[in-house]
Amino acid sequence: MIIANIFTTVIIQPIFNLLVLIYALLPGHNFGLAIIIFTILVRLAMWPLVKKQLNHAKAMRELTPELKKIKAAAKGDRQKESAMTMELYKEREINPFASLGIVLVQLPILIGLYSGLRRIIKDPHQIVSFSYPAIQHLSWIQTLSHNIHRFDNTLLGFVDLTRTALGTHGVYWVGIFIAAASSIAQYFQSRQLMPQSKDSRGLRSILKDAGKGKSADQTEVNAAVGRSTMLLVPAMVFVFAIRLALALPLYWLASSVVAYIQQARVLREDATEADALVNKPGGLKVTRKTVDAVPDTQAKKPSPKNKKASRNKRRRR
Repeated sequence: MIIANIFTTVIIQPIFNLLVLIYALLPGHNFGLAIIIFTILVRLAMWPLVKKQLNHAKAMRELTPELKKIKAAAKGDRQKESAMTMELYKEREINPFASLGIVLVQLPILIGLYSGLRRIIKDPHQIVSFSYPAIQHLSWIQTLSHNIHRFDNTLLGFVDLTRTALGTHGVYWVGIFIAAASSIAQYFQSRQLMPQSKDSRGLRSILKDAGKGKSADQTEVNAAVGRSTMLLVPAMVFVFAIRLALALPLYWLASSVVAYIQQARVLREDATEADALVNKPGGLKVTRKTVDAVPDTQAKKPSPKNKKASRNKRRRR
């Protein structure tokens, strides 16, 4: 009970009041637009963390050649491989769990918003009673305290955000559209960060070969799992979205769209920096260290003719 009260005071109430503040100050006082603006502000506040996470993901991808070398050097010794991998992370100053940061921040926001929206759906008067005293004295909140029926719980006047896409009243097709849009946006957000390779195998193919006794590279397995998750998560978003009040799928849709734009900006900056490094005189040099970092999998075997010439040369000596 104490933990629930602390969570309400520290997480739910501040998030609820920020949303109500935006709603009260927004011209027209449309609740759907307030949720969209709230989402944009939250994503902008998370921008430093988002950028750090994306740069971390890029750094992890760049370690792939070194991780393959470690796997070859460990020769199946999992403990040795793990120790060498952690040493590599320490050397490059990479925290393998850093990508969880944005999830840990996003989850309380989602829970807080969901709890706050449930309060409004069950009792619209909560928009007044659960607000901070300073917000309660705002002009529009004072108006709602006298006539709660003036509360606009729609998006642009025609999407009821308190309804679910599937419920006791049947199918709400606008809600189905918003749920599907949030799922599609989540897919493209995930796909944007997923490396694409024509030669990559699917998880089913890897498992099939494993059943025949063939070993698979861990990096390939991780990539296959990532591609499967890229499809699984949007499907789960849709399943949950059609059962929740549309205010939450609307938040998820807006969040995914803004996240896609933020990711595109970081990826574009990375591409610009890479081009500048290549085009800068003396900026990018291929050293022996660089060559050694890449496994020589394409080395050409000497032809039979060259082998014979080499043997004759050794005999003459």
